[in-house]
Amino acid sequence: MRALLLVAALAWWSGAAWAASPEDLVRAYPGMLLGVEGSALVWRDGTRMPLGGLHPGLSGGEGLGSILDQLAQAYPAGGASGGPPADDPGRVRNQAFFDKMYGDCRAGGVAPKLVRISWLPRSWGHGVSITAVNGVDRQLEAVSRELDELPAEERKYAFPIGGTYNCRTIAGSGETSMHGWGAAIDLNTAFSEYWRWSRRWSEGASRVPLPAAIVAIFERHGFIWGGRWSHFDTMHFEYRPELLGLRPGE
Repeated sequence: MRALLLVAALAWWSGAAWAASPEDLVRAYPGMLLGVEGSALVWRDGTRMPLGGLHPGLSGGEGLGSILDQLAQAYPAGGASGGPPADDPGRVRNQAFFDKMYGDCRAGGVAPKLVRISWLPRSWGHGVSITAVNGVDRQLEAVSRELDELPAEERKYAFPIGGTYNCRTIAGSGETSMHGWGAAIDLNTAFSEYWRWSRRWSEGASRVPLPAAIVAIFERHGFIWGGRWSHFDTMHFEYRPELLGLRPGE
């Protein structure tokens, strides 16, 4: 098990960026999406949602992007050390798309779809709430089991957590946080760096990343890491398998 984690970590550290397409959305969420027809995304209930246009340079917190905007920046952008990555892959999110997928938390549409799982049952064992839509709960449980197998020096970054479901907006904007859709988790805040309050970045220092093994585990199960963003959030992971070229269960 330890050898497999090491291989995964090395693959993550040197991996090439994955450029997503609307078809990747369909492959990543087969229970919700039927296909792409022309300039529209077709949902299984018959809803047709426009893919919209591209707005170069758009970043999260600067206004709601189109579905194409949320796929435009290849993941990963720049890795965890050295200079800042140039993009925010995954940070631009189309509100209508995710409200349709997970529900609008402000209207009570997310809470009924939440389930409780035990986070790192051997090491911490507290219950956390996460959406069951798209099997996000099962993927996060798999992440939890693998993190529980890591050495204590690496595992300490993963608990106590900063939170999962929270019906709130992103700080400094009116946009719904991925936490508001129940598809994100923040790890131990004691080992985190966030672009709004971090002095390290303003002083030109490289931010301290999470252990590569932790990021590799999350990414293998469809979660992207906020530490890859230029507006970095190193405690944050959210379920976005389309940006990783994954299908459920891969």
